Amino acid sequence: MKEYTLAYSESAGGWTSFYSYYPEMMIGMNSHMYSFKDGNLYKHSDSETRNTFYGEFEASTITAVINEEPSDVKTFKTIVLESTDSWSATFETDLETGYIDESWFSLKEGDYFAYIRNNETNLSSRESQGVGSVSVVTIVSPTETTLTFTFNVGSMVSVGDLIYNAQSGTPILIGTITGVDGTIITVDTTGGVDVPLNGNYIMYGRNSIAESSGLRGYYMQYKLENESSEFVEIYGIGSSLFKSYP
Repeated sequence: MKEYTLAYSESAGGWTSFYSYYPEMMIGMNSHMYSFKDGNLYKHSDSETRNTFYGEFEASTITAVINEEPSDVKTFKTIVLESTDSWSATFETDLETGYIDESWFSLKEGDYFAYIRNNETNLSSRESQGVGSVSVVTIVSPTETTLTFTFNVGSMVSVGDLIYNAQSGTPILIGTITGVDGTIITVDTTGGVDVPLNGNYIMYGRNSIAESSGLRGYYMQYKLENESSEFVEIYGIGSSLFKSYP
């Protein structure tokens, strides 16, 4: 298990943070903090390079839980950061997991805002629907298959959606839609686990990055991470959520 230094704040009256450094000895003197590591003496808070201790960099992380109305299953849609910088984020509920890349945040009225992306396509949500029975399945190459239907599917699915074989009742991933032309869906089968047969029933799930459905659960634990070595402040963290109805 990795060793940390735990900080206590007398003004706050509690333990406030974990630090990634683990010195052999620490001492405060003349309003400065000093520590020893491998026999060397270090003066803390004396450099503009943040998060670097004894020559090793560690990202800043914040882990906490949102547990409003704990008896209700909720859908957590967004995360809002009152911060001077955007952070990457991972999320976990009792039902699902999700994430947000640092670059997905938008700066709105001084706050960083982003939709929570689910790690997996939720096939029980409204973003997943049936297409119908495929008429002709054509294997074009080891990584490309076309599905031809007897009706126009152009208004139902989009490039980037995931396509599934639901013939047996349990949807099995075929691949990712790369093209839609009238009655024909072209699928990249890389990563897929099934190639359907003529007559099999097909369904789709929206791309979890393009179509954010959020995360469902009684609570949501989040972990924020910032890899900047410059000064960053964060004042508050919020989420838009609502009761989930089955």
